[in-house]
Amino acid sequence: MTAQEAVLAEIRRQLLDGRLAPGVSVRPDALGEQLGVSAVPVREALRILEGEGHVQYRPHRGYVVAALDVEDLIEIYRIRELLETEAVRRAIPLLKTDTVTRLREIVHEMEQVHDDVLSLTSVNRRFHFTLFEAAEMPQLVRVLRILWDSSDRYRLRYLMSPENRRLVHDQHRRMMQAVADGDVESFVDESHRHRTHAIAALAEALALAGAEAAQKTA
Repeated sequence: MTAQEAVLAEIRRQLLDGRLAPGVSVRPDALGEQLGVSAVPVREALRILEGEGHVQYRPHRGYVVAALDVEDLIEIYRIRELLETEAVRRAIPLLKTDTVTRLREIVHEMEQVHDDVLSLTSVNRRFHFTLFEAAEMPQLVRVLRILWDSSDRYRLRYLMSPENRRLVHDQHRRMMQAVADGDVESFVDESHRHRTHAIAALAEALALAGAEAAQKTA
């Protein structure tokens, strides 16, 4: 990894684990000192994260971690649904036996890391991209990676709930069965239900968090 790639990966981790929370200022010089690099790769990483919507640049304040926004999430998930449906429709008929076996192993791994939310987020992503890559459409997969990067913080927030984690495991078992059966429509339907529930649950959680914050400042 280059310095910029290593810094980007570390900032992503800090955004996900809460060390860089919404509203927090991110100073490239201070963060570079913390990571043992100059401010240059930090600024480069922040520009990428700004493009993904994770941070915003504000005059006289510099980079600030962006708040989670339901409308932003809805737009990302709508675009994802369109592109992922295309990828899945192409991928499932092309799946080879070893890929199906690998997908089954990943689902089992998801169950093993059940309450480790960061690990679950990572393994969940690996499941879906193993399937997307089987579509043999590298440009589509590249765009999907950008969209998943843009929604990582929302996904982590969703998986913080034990009830949501249980639901995700059930959904992935059904998705895996659809893959094994070659049933594209069942997989697409299950994915749609998953995204719909995630949006509703996150909208409720973010509204509650906003109300609590307003009460504290009142």
